[in-house]
Amino acid sequence: MERLVVIGNGMAGARTVEEILDRGGRERFAITMFGEEPYGNYNRILLSNVLSGVEDEADIFLNSLPWYEENGITLRAGVRVERIDRFARVVRAADGTVTPYDKLIIATGSRPYVPPIDGMHHPRRGYHQGVFTFRTIDDTRAMIRYARDHERAVVIGGGLLGLEAARGLQQHGVQVTLLHSAATLMNAQLDAQAGAILRRNVESLGITVEVSARTVAVVGRDRVEGVRLADGRTIPSDMVVVAAGIRANVEVAALSGLPVERAILVDDHMRVLDETDIYAVGECVQHRGQTYGLVAPLWEQARVLADQITGRDRTAAYHGSRTATKLKVAGVDVAAMGITTPERDDDEFVVYSEPRRGVYKSVIVRDDRLIGATLLGDVSKVGFLMQAFDRGLPLPEERVRLLFDLGGPPAEESAAELDDGAQVCNCNGVSKGDLVTTVHSGVKTVGGVMDATRAGKGCGSCKSLVAQIVEWAAGGTVEEDPTATWYVPGVPMDKPALMAAIRAQGLKSVSAVFDALAGGREDAKSKMGLVSLLRMMWGEEYQDERGARFINDRVHANIQRDGTFSVVPQMKGGVTTPDQLRRIADVADKYQVPMVKVTGGQRIDLLGIRKEDLPRVWADLDMPSGYAYAKSMRTVKTCVGSEFCRFGVGDSTTLGIAIESRFQGLESPAKMKLAVTGCPRNCAEAYVKDLGVVAIDGGRWEIYVGGAAGAHVRKGDLLATVDSPDEVITLTGRFLQYYRENANWLERTYAFVPRIGIETIRSLIVDDSDGLAAGLDERMAAAVAAYTDPWKEGAAPATAGQFRTALPLLPLPVVPVRERDPA
Repeated sequence: MERLVVIGNGMAGARTVEEILDRGGRERFAITMFGEEPYGNYNRILLSNVLSGVEDEADIFLNSLPWYEENGITLRAGVRVERIDRFARVVRAADGTVTPYDKLIIATGSRPYVPPIDGMHHPRRGYHQGVFTFRTIDDTRAMIRYARDHERAVVIGGGLLGLEAARGLQQHGVQVTLLHSAATLMNAQLDAQAGAILRRNVESLGITVEVSARTVAVVGRDRVEGVRLADGRTIPSDMVVVAAGIRANVEVAALSGLPVERAILVDDHMRVLDETDIYAVGECVQHRGQTYGLVAPLWEQARVLADQITGRDRTAAYHGSRTATKLKVAGVDVAAMGITTPERDDDEFVVYSEPRRGVYKSVIVRDDRLIGATLLGDVSKVGFLMQAFDRGLPLPEERVRLLFDLGGPPAEESAAELDDGAQVCNCNGVSKGDLVTTVHSGVKTVGGVMDATRAGKGCGSCKSLVAQIVEWAAGGTVEEDPTATWYVPGVPMDKPALMAAIRAQGLKSVSAVFDALAGGREDAKSKMGLVSLLRMMWGEEYQDERGARFINDRVHANIQRDGTFSVVPQMKGGVTTPDQLRRIADVADKYQVPMVKVTGGQRIDLLGIRKEDLPRVWADLDMPSGYAYAKSMRTVKTCVGSEFCRFGVGDSTTLGIAIESRFQGLESPAKMKLAVTGCPRNCAEAYVKDLGVVAIDGGRWEIYVGGAAGAHVRKGDLLATVDSPDEVITLTGRFLQYYRENANWLERTYAFVPRIGIETIRSLIVDDSDGLAAGLDERMAAAVAAYTDPWKEGAAPATAGQFRTALPLLPLPVVPVRERDPA
């Protein structure tokens, strides 16, 4: 068996290996992959979705770590290759290992381009504190953490990535200024007129945009305090994100003596020039003088390389790509291909502009061929234009038909006229042919096709076209996706039917549900939702199975990035005592806690606790769990209200403590954060909580539901105005129970309340129009009575290995605030 080594575990490297496996590569090669990041393979394009909170990290992984093992691949994750010894035919890694190869693929991708700007770097710690690039998961995590505690950000770079970074940071409540050195945003894809419209669209989102703004210095001695521009102005800022482009990562190739210009030189077979067994693919490649930073060319290169290296098709050749881009940038649909402005006197240039609607369309035709197109705000014609651009289709005599459906051809015709090779999903490299093949293989729902191909799982801008193609390919037999209404993906029932079946058959454990309602097939993605539902329905009668719980719920603490846990003791209403503070301080010293942090929920977080220390930490604290980890009721934030505040009109602290005492630890479809504030000045931020209570004049209280202030921001809807704290607690319990029984799994109240409608909710639980109130009150009382503090388990673990350490801990940076100031 030949030894195949792949340097690079990014999108190009992993896709190439997938193509090789599809061609029988597992039987032919012993494959070893090196990746600098300690993860599996993920879709880098979707990092902007993670930054903005639209997607969770786990959702952007293309191949998780088990995938490599299942396919017989040795993955050296987190190991950097330093050199290739072409004569000894080995690669030497930073950890000292030497790995021989028969065939070698270089897929090292690209690195962020950081322009030479004074003050960007700190002499001791690399980038200055508050300066970030935007290329990896770790970059994204760092930006999110920093943005949470800072107010102003500058993004350098007005291209695709810069715009996404700006929009993503804004979702964290940061005031963003976008600086672009060129006169036009996305100047590589848009002409001046389209760029101006895009700028207005972006500014309408609340992002400040400065074009022709060249940054010359980062200001601030110990941390970022602003940036200085070439015209002398200073833009105040707490953080700087550099998104000024990328450069091919060719260090290893250059050090190893391989031919490198702007990138690694390859021939039409993706073989490195003058080498017989070394190939290269992706952004690190220069082919016929061109480099590519889009997904489609990478996929084309991967197929050719796989055909060549496996011998499946020796005639396969890569001839270069005509690149087209279709993305949703900062919420705006953008498509661009070819040139942006006419280059010859006889070039036909058709332009339609509607600035007030944020719409711009242009096409450039030369010798009856489409050589350029720009669509902004309305990309309904992108399918045909991309096809015409890529394949040279005949163009209509009336050029305006390139921009508009005059007479309105039906959607089916748009899908039909696409060539099978036309790329539909740029984010995941899915063509029309891939979608059609999937439909013809028997998948007849839009959701099923999207799951099978990953189409539409990126920016989402192609979803409507995917649906059109599925409908066309199914020939009118497209089916509704039944899973869309399932409560959890592994049990084919919506929530009412599932609850009815569980009650009717007395199913009190997760495995019993799988056995009775899913044909005995366990589904890992369904377990957490079922645990929550069963605990809500059965209370003390629920039959616990530890294997069905997520790690946080198994050990009652929140797992952190380095494998340690955070411990948050309960402080009802944000109130504590000197004795509790002393105990927390003693525990922090005793267990050498690396970070003690006050949370946004008015509690104290002890970060960096080892798993095996959790029971002793809980015992020494001698405080209840603060529930900082589960899908449950978390905190009730309060202000000091009428007790101390000069403006307070209600005793918010006492009421907040009463609410938290009654509903502590309640399981729910998603986490629930509450607040009580003593006057409409709203110091406890009650308007943007899942349930917020606001004291008003006359001793009365307003109750708001469905608010949010995280990735989504929404002011809650007024549920009721009541006369006493007792009525607040009654309606709070009634609303929480109604939400627990009727919300979808992981559906926060900010989605649940609009879906049901505040008028309906008010009618049901305030006016009791359907006679539900007594039952809701009764079931909530039973749930409250079943509460037990999970930290009591520390004295009697449920399983022998419950608190046994199982993960290697990763080193984390030292927290600056813990360093002692010089005397």
